[in-house]
Amino acid sequence: MKTRKPLILTARIAETDLEPFDRLRKVHFPSDRNFLRAHLTMFHRLPGEHLERIVGELQSAATKRGQIRAEVASVRHLGAGVAFTIRSLALEQLYAELRTAFMPCLGGQDMQGWQPHITVQNRVSRTAADTLHQQLTHDFKPRSVMLEGLDLWRYLGGPWQLERTVSFAVVPALRAEAINAGSAMLEDDRRYRTIYSKKPLRVSAKLP
Repeated sequence: MKTRKPLILTARIAETDLEPFDRLRKVHFPSDRNFLRAHLTMFHRLPGEHLERIVGELQSAATKRGQIRAEVASVRHLGAGVAFTIRSLALEQLYAELRTAFMPCLGGQDMQGWQPHITVQNRVSRTAADTLHQQLTHDFKPRSVMLEGLDLWRYLGGPWQLERTVSFAVVPALRAEAINAGSAMLEDDRRYRTIYSKKPLRVSAKLP
């Protein structure tokens, strides 16, 4: 769908996890083109004319999920830059749900396959990209980042303006652990009752 008010959707990375990527981007991204912090883009061009509908879909998807832990899996060569590949089944499931909801609105770039990544260098010579890729690959160790929600941005021809933020539900994993713990306690109680209900009651004839 054509739009004069394009919106960009990113997964919001926890600040402490974002900082290392941000530092790399500030050093290696051309300064005259670096309008943004490091980010993880999910959709590149959503129609701003349907802002409220889009926000509604984001809220619906976010409230069903807790914060997502994703893996920084590898260093990726972009040809004219370098990025880190991100892997997470939960993130891919969220993307698939939103893609279905946004399908009538998607343009060419968003109709292609999605490969989650965080770009730290782009629009440089092949030599510069080769050098950074070799350096980062040599020092690379897989790690994880926490995704706290979704950020919707308005594209301003270069810079982005934050339009809406939608947070994921608060730590459902803890809620699940509590449910599991409660179930275990209930099972223990049932076993206790079963064991002792089968034992005959014995009354001693001897008085103390």
